[in-house]
Amino acid sequence: MKRTRFYITVGLMLSLGFLLSACGQKKAKDGRTDTPTSGTIKFASDESFSPIIEELLQNYQFRYPETHLLPIYTDDNKGMQLLLDQKVNLFFTSHALTKGEDAMLREKGPIPAVFPIGYDGIAFIVNNTNADSCITVTDVKKILSGQIAKWNQLNPKNDKGNIEVVFDNKASATLHYVVDSILGGKNIKSANIVAANNSKSVIDYVHKTPNAIGVIGSNWLNDHRDSTNTTFKKDIRVVGLSKTTVAQPENSWQPYQAYLLDGRYPFVRTIYAVVADPHKALPWAFANFVTNPIGQKIIFKAGLLPYRGEINIREVEVKTQ
Repeated sequence: MKRTRFYITVGLMLSLGFLLSACGQKKAKDGRTDTPTSGTIKFASDESFSPIIEELLQNYQFRYPETHLLPIYTDDNKGMQLLLDQKVNLFFTSHALTKGEDAMLREKGPIPAVFPIGYDGIAFIVNNTNADSCITVTDVKKILSGQIAKWNQLNPKNDKGNIEVVFDNKASATLHYVVDSILGGKNIKSANIVAANNSKSVIDYVHKTPNAIGVIGSNWLNDHRDSTNTTFKKDIRVVGLSKTTVAQPENSWQPYQAYLLDGRYPFVRTIYAVVADPHKALPWAFANFVTNPIGQKIIFKAGLLPYRGEINIREVEVKTQ
């Protein structure tokens, strides 16, 4: 049989979004002394994006060793509240500002800016002993809405019992995406829902629990030992999702970069950097770095889909016996 393997290359033809200034360390009225290339600030990010944010952060601080950016990894609600209260001036999230959030920030002074930086997939993971590694989009919705509560409702031969749906936490960007984009604004009604506190705990829980299905951002799944970004973590199975009525391996897709790009993978979300920085100093500079060619290349190498850049997909036929 022949299997088609996809490779994608990214050509990043971007200009720098800002010019790094050599401002002095004059203290502002709010006590800040940071510049685009120096100083210490805190910023917030939804915890589900922490792997890619850490890679971007380490690269920026390596280039500008006089900068110290301290991340607060939290849930989507708390992160947005930190931004609205101006306790941080930068927040990484999966939704653009609402009209109300934009108005609240403008009332406090800074004009907010929203930078789309990339895309990841909402992945569904199961225990390695679970034979059902392909599920239709319709069945996913039925699991989340409580219409399907047992694995044998999907497959009569599946003896895993009740389905436990595992999220990172009750207010995460991942959960918000499921409610808003998968269930059309309706609440999750699965009989067995587990909040695992964070994304790593979702993976650990599914690894130990044969009847669990975890919902997680795909940036947590890539095996970084594989430079081609075609290998997921070995201790769980990533479910292939199908838009057809019957899921089969040939019509089901996992959240690889190529399938996020061409639309075959159904659940894709945009990652945003929301900046409300009255000084346009270090928070602004880091957000711009993420959108410039270097930052976008880091996102690409991490297995996500960069927001900017010319993407090319090459099809290669691989013979298997």
